[in-house]
Amino acid sequence: MDKILEAILASSYPDHMKQGLVRRIIEALKRTMDTEQCWSMLELSTKLFLLGDTKFKRSVGKEILEVCGLYHQEAFEEFFNAQFLLSLLQEGYGPLGKRSLYVFDYIHLGLPFVMDGPSANDVFSLLRTEVLRKICERPGLKQCVKISKLLIQYPLCVPTGKRQVLFCQQLVQCIGQFHTTSGREEAIMEFLDQVIQVSLLLQKIWKTQVASILPSLKELFAIISTIDDHDPSIALASVVQYVPLELMDGILRNLTNDDSITDLQMLTAIGRMIEWVSWPLGNSLDKWIIALLKNLAAVKKFSILMEVTLSKIERVFSKLLYPILREGALSILRYMLLSFQHSHEAFHLLLPHIPRVIAALQKENSNSASHCLNQLAELIYCMFFCFSGFPDLYEPLVEAIKALPIPNEDRIKHLLGQNAWTSQKNELANLYPRLASKSETGKIGLINLGNTCYMNSILQALFMASDFRRTVLNLAENTSQPLMAKLQW
Repeated sequence: MDKILEAILASSYPDHMKQGLVRRIIEALKRTMDTEQCWSMLELSTKLFLLGDTKFKRSVGKEILEVCGLYHQEAFEEFFNAQFLLSLLQEGYGPLGKRSLYVFDYIHLGLPFVMDGPSANDVFSLLRTEVLRKICERPGLKQCVKISKLLIQYPLCVPTGKRQVLFCQQLVQCIGQFHTTSGREEAIMEFLDQVIQVSLLLQKIWKTQVASILPSLKELFAIISTIDDHDPSIALASVVQYVPLELMDGILRNLTNDDSITDLQMLTAIGRMIEWVSWPLGNSLDKWIIALLKNLAAVKKFSILMEVTLSKIERVFSKLLYPILREGALSILRYMLLSFQHSHEAFHLLLPHIPRVIAALQKENSNSASHCLNQLAELIYCMFFCFSGFPDLYEPLVEAIKALPIPNEDRIKHLLGQNAWTSQKNELANLYPRLASKSETGKIGLINLGNTCYMNSILQALFMASDFRRTVLNLAENTSQPLMAKLQW
């Protein structure tokens, strides 16, 4: 029967005629058949499925395999044994250089027919070992998808114990290497779908084995904090989105208090995490990023916060133009601006971009855009309050937001107080040379404390009037003139 089937498939008959003849053979397969004949058909089905050069041949191989599994279960179990699967997984199938890419699909197809048989434990034990070995070889995205589908449907194939922890870590490594080479929408959507299928496997494992989460995240941090020229895949965002939020505070607190992590490693990691804003399916990623920034502020890692804000704030702001990314980007932008109160520099980086983005949001005319506009206007007014000494620079912004609601002063003070890194200006000055260094005149100047620019300019003008300065400095200490005493300082 196998020879007849091969002859039909190799013939020049029209496809519809081939399909009719194949159908008759498959119907005949459902009847009683000796073991030798059944094995011959299983060998042919394996060859067709794994090496078939057309979809039709592969579909015939699939159908024969399923019919043999249903109607000749004993012969199928003898054929589909652990030793045969080990050979497939370690040596591949087909001539050297043309190994089949469908081995895991084939195993996935055959597993239902041996699950309740005497060889099931041997097969599952083998697969637990082999999927770990395969993942350690860093297969590409398509192979990882095949493995993930297999393990999600058959959890008994997932490695256990310490091997499970290692498997999760190695899977994170694989995800860090996933990239799409095409900018076409169809290719991007396919890439997203495939990454989700792989990261879903991690979620399934973590739900039953919470102890695997922390080692997986340590592996992820090691990847994103590595300083080299090749950025890991943004697909790593899909890993974080499945970590339970109730674990977030403890994980990040331990991370920011870890003395073995250098500032450069932390800066590299948080910079790459902020790039995850571009991941369109990243639920709660903004919460993780903001929580990490807050934990860095709590341990006074201000130099990292300053550097990452100045280097990434324009990138985050640009994401407001994309509705699918807008909510997360706005949350991160909000924290960056409201916490960066010691200098106007971060806000001023956005000045050239704000009118254009506001115009685009107004043109979009959606609920998402309207909400974003109101939030953005509130942020801008907070920045005006903080850094009011640049009226000429702010004119285009005032014009752009004139139709949007204006927050009252109490609201502005509440937002600024709620998000400030620290109230100790001198701590920041030690870390941020722009605050402590003198200008070319040799004078330090005064920091704007919020709407104090005019007072600052008057005090500095009086200081530069030498007669006035000498008179004040020469005054004897007198408790009846506390203002003069303060000026002497």
